[in-house]
Amino acid sequence: MKADAEIKISALEILNRHLGIVETERFIALIQRERFDYTKWRANLFPDISGEEISKRAMESLKASDSM
Repeated sequence: MKADAEIKISALEILNRHLGIVETERFIALIQRERFDYTKWRANLFPDISGEEISKRAMESLKASDSM
């Protein structure tokens, strides 16, 4: 299991890679200023995909990027 600091670093790297630094900063600001319920947010983000499927896809993506 990863330490909290490692998870934060990985998450920021992923956000930066896909959004860029400015959009990552905006995303963090949005999350911090709103009362945020991750469970509701995730359910609305991918209503047709289970948490298990999202996890499976994330692991496949990680394995693919590690092999590059």
